[in-house]
Amino acid sequence: MRHFLISGLLFLAVAVTTTTADDTPPYKITTKRDNDRVEVKAEKDKVVFIVKSPFGISNAAIERTGEKWPDSVVLRLHLKGLENFKATNDKLKLEASVSSQDGKVRVWKDGKEDKPLDAKSPYRMTIRMIGSDGKPTTAIPLKDGFFEMQLPKAFFEGNPNSITLNWIDFYRN
Repeated sequence: MRHFLISGLLFLAVAVTTTTADDTPPYKITTKRDNDRVEVKAEKDKVVFIVKSPFGISNAAIERTGEKWPDSVVLRLHLKGLENFKATNDKLKLEASVSSQDGKVRVWKDGKEDKPLDAKSPYRMTIRMIGSDGKPTTAIPLKDGFFEMQLPKAFFEGNPNSITLNWIDFYRN
């Protein structure tokens, strides 16, 4: 009887610990504006941060509460245009913009806008424009669409505790 009681208590302790650990959000997110929203969709090796910013100019600090960042970190910025985007950690800054005239994407590192990153750079971000129908588009301003980008693995070297995202929409409110 005593053996069953101890086994039962150990099982309960493990169950409570597991539940408490699962209830902890994997990220602590702080936005500049009260009406900015960042939704998190986390899977085993991937996280998608869905950013909605009615004003169009803002930032978000994302702090991981887990041991490490997942292998894939994707951003979806619900903006009409992308005049400027910055992703920073404690070691580097990646920046990007999408032309409002021809949709051309430019990506650079550490403030060196005159030295764009080429496709071979480990810091290069792929940026796609997705329309309201969920399909790729080239039309700017985006109407109920978003800019989707995957932050490169090299950005997470050293496993930074947090990252900061800054954005400016051409068509801000």
